[in-house]
Amino acid sequence: MTAILVLIFLGLGLVAAGFVAWPILARRGEGRMPRAVLALAGTVLVLGIGLGTYSTLGQPQLALRSLIGPSNSDIPSLVATLAEKVRQVPNDPNAWILLGRGYLAMRDPGEAAKAFARALPLVRPGPRRTELYSAYGEATALAAGGVVTDEARAAFEQAYASNPKDFAARFYLGLDREAHGQYAQALSLWQGLLDDAPQDAPWRPMVIDRIAQLKARTGGAAPDIAAMVAGLDARLKQDPNDAQGWQRLIRAYAVLGESDKAKDAYARARAALAGNAQALATIDAEAKAQGIK
Repeated sequence: MTAILVLIFLGLGLVAAGFVAWPILARRGEGRMPRAVLALAGTVLVLGIGLGTYSTLGQPQLALRSLIGPSNSDIPSLVATLAEKVRQVPNDPNAWILLGRGYLAMRDPGEAAKAFARALPLVRPGPRRTELYSAYGEATALAAGGVVTDEARAAFEQAYASNPKDFAARFYLGLDREAHGQYAQALSLWQGLLDDAPQDAPWRPMVIDRIAQLKARTGGAAPDIAAMVAGLDARLKQDPNDAQGWQRLIRAYAVLGESDKAKDAYARARAALAGNAQALATIDAEAKAQGIK
């Protein structure tokens, strides 16, 4: 990208220098060498002044962006492009959905919720609309600081009615039920969510914590963490190529104070992942962090 910018400035500079040098070279009555030296001096002066001024006062990155378009990693530019697109084609649900996701990536759930709301009437009933209700509900709740508002609740209810397995709907409806003192319903939603959650789901520990806190308040038994760890161990025996699973198992046994099992899990992990250098580095780092290497 820098090389392109240099070439652009070089081309513009040569054009400008040409306007300065040509009249000097075309003059008559002087020797060729003095004219050439004067033309070269004028060229250097123009290039120096132009480049120095633009580097100080201008914004070269904007000039370059106007030529090559926004970068895929430049989320604000992509969102601006999508915002312009939805103004031109307001009945395109894909554009509104992408715009909503872009706003979420920018941590602006309020604008994301507005974009998802615009997309909802444009999407036919079906799995896609169910997912959109769930996304709209989550963006609305996030915009309210994690509180399940009436609008968010209605969206989650729509998603849950169409798909009782929807992860976001079950989690946030659980929050709503808990806030209204409907503890049994909240536990049922969260326990079902936990049963269906992949072992490597990043939000799984949060659900476990929610269940444990609610059960502690209501006098119920906390989740059996040891049983969950044992279940992860059993799964890894069937699918030993899961590097992240081994990492979690090593950490879990160490946290539970079962250092022998942690060391055994580490040894089994190294044997299972012997041909994967990156995975071995991951579990070596975990074992070192837990003090078993």
